[in-house]
Amino acid sequence: LPKKKKNLYYSYEELQATNPICDHAWRIWEREIRSMDKANMPYSNRQQWGACLFVAGMELDGLSLTFTQFLKVVGLSLVRKMDVNVDTISPKVNIALKRLENKYDVTLALYQRFVKTCEKISAEPDKMEDDLVIAFQLLLCVLEFFTKRFAPSLLLSPYKSAVSSSTLSPPTRTSRRNQGKAKTRPPEMDVQLLETLCKESDCSVDEVKNVYQMTFCAFLDSVGLSGLQGLPPLETLSKQYEELYHKNKDFDARLFLVDDETLSPSKTKVSKVEMTPRKNLSGDDVAIPVPQTPIRAAMNSIHQLRVDLTSASDQPSSNLLAYYKNCTVDPSEEIRKRVEELGQVFVERFAQAVGQHCEGLGRKRFNLGAQLYYKVMESMLKSVSLNKTFNHIITFHTSLLACALEVVMATYVGKWSSDSVETDLCFPWILDVFQLPAFDFYKVIESFIKAEPTLKHDMMKHLEQCEHVIMESLAWKMDSPLFDLLKQSREEGPGEQAEPPATLNQPLHHNHTAADLYLSPVRPSRQPPATESEPPAPGTKALRSNSLSLFYKKLYRMAYLRLKTLFSHLLTSHPELEPIIWTLLQHTLQNEYELMRDRHLDQLIMSAMYAICKVKNVDLRFKTIVTAYKEMPNTNQETFKRVLIREGQYDSIIVFYNLVFMQKLKTNILQYSNHHTSSCLCRVFFFFRSF
Repeated sequence: LPKKKKNLYYSYEELQATNPICDHAWRIWEREIRSMDKANMPYSNRQQWGACLFVAGMELDGLSLTFTQFLKVVGLSLVRKMDVNVDTISPKVNIALKRLENKYDVTLALYQRFVKTCEKISAEPDKMEDDLVIAFQLLLCVLEFFTKRFAPSLLLSPYKSAVSSSTLSPPTRTSRRNQGKAKTRPPEMDVQLLETLCKESDCSVDEVKNVYQMTFCAFLDSVGLSGLQGLPPLETLSKQYEELYHKNKDFDARLFLVDDETLSPSKTKVSKVEMTPRKNLSGDDVAIPVPQTPIRAAMNSIHQLRVDLTSASDQPSSNLLAYYKNCTVDPSEEIRKRVEELGQVFVERFAQAVGQHCEGLGRKRFNLGAQLYYKVMESMLKSVSLNKTFNHIITFHTSLLACALEVVMATYVGKWSSDSVETDLCFPWILDVFQLPAFDFYKVIESFIKAEPTLKHDMMKHLEQCEHVIMESLAWKMDSPLFDLLKQSREEGPGEQAEPPATLNQPLHHNHTAADLYLSPVRPSRQPPATESEPPAPGTKALRSNSLSLFYKKLYRMAYLRLKTLFSHLLTSHPELEPIIWTLLQHTLQNEYELMRDRHLDQLIMSAMYAICKVKNVDLRFKTIVTAYKEMPNTNQETFKRVLIREGQYDSIIVFYNLVFMQKLKTNILQYSNHHTSSCLCRVFFFFRSF
């Protein structure tokens, strides 16, 4: 390394970094850190250089230290490290950091709950990966395992009476002759103690019992604690954790026990997390809402969902069965078989994502989804008269069940999960499970929200966000049925006309039901009509346009809002450009919709903005557009860093603009040129550091 590097910071041997890692880190340093405002830099050069080494090490897969070891060498806490924003980090590093942050949030919430629960259990305080709800249920299993081994005199009520009324079963005695053949006896579960723990935590007893029997018992068996009657040796547990910690190379959660600064959250964060709403003692006082702990928020949401579904069943009600019998062909058996088949698929995929011992949990979550599915279906039948063939539409039933399951899964994930962090079970996971096109799923969302009055505000927002994700990208995947409908619509005549910009700021009002959207439009038939001379039924064309028309009305509103937001950050001094950019964008979505295939709406918005500014001689660089875009809500750096160029080839958005967008729309863009010449459309070759 150059002498300057060693003198300014510290020996790279401290971080066990190789020369290639140091060279790459130095390039990151020179490109980004030195360009920062040094007067307002919150970290020392030493810490910034360490962060560059960490990023370089992760990009090159060359880290030998664990994350905790790295933090200690550099002198950073994990919480402060999460506030560092280095634009040049790759998606690989960005995803890894988000997963670390997610794991930290889960572990911190569990530890704080562990401390509070231990204080309630013990007369004296005890001295001794990504689903928060399942992790908390495992925590209750661990507390049951240890609490029943404490002397009752050390416990507080109600745990003291729960333990006193039960005794541990004696260990199984095996003769030496049959010692090698004997099976390990599963550990005894203290049902009364576990029920007490669940009651105090507002947690489902059935779910925790399932976790205990299917997951926790398997864990105890794997670490040799199944037949243990006393407390397990601390040294043994610590050694086993040490091996796992070094294997994963992440943070050492044992440091929570000693209040280590590398894992200690700020006082502000702790105060927000630890406070829990309390009942008002005075009837005259107004209760002040207090932020809930992540676990309390999750438990409350799950409890409320179960309360809302108390009267619902995971089988069709008598009202539904009566309706089915009035259909041309009774669909009840067909629906039952489909729900059963999809349930099996869901449980298998849930176990693959969470763990093979979690099939029982997957089944319970699916049953909740089935209850909600039948409840919403019956509500839809009460609110609108559906076509009698409607109940035979497979995509409708699959979409409705998927939407119900998405509500259940999102309830279990809860608001504790950062918006920027994706877990394995987050949307659009359910679409992949059922192999359901996003465009078909989109059709049921609005009707689902209207048909379920008990749906909470945050869950409505979640489903609306799912709808936005579908409109901006998921509906435009390569094999989406949306493209078939667009092609059919183009063959029939002009597409959906854009509304005047003034109306795009107003709420969209329509009377379309789920029946309208699923019964029309349909995929173009590959078979000729039975009678070629038979004229189409009156109103057929109007019916077939309902789904596509509504989709585009919503798409235009979302696109216009996104454009206005980005415009307000960049071009307030050129208000005359907004309608021009919008006209180009609307033309692209309506007539050049193939540009959206396997791409993102925001990619077209940024490209349209850059193109118009270019021909209008307004100085606006792509780097400036991208910088402003990153400040907008619900954005991802992948949107501008990885854009489809051609099949199998991806590059930055500037390459997409040069090779695809500008080439396709050159003639149209030139219409807005001040001089109407092609000189304004020169290709962009400059390099900017945001990529």
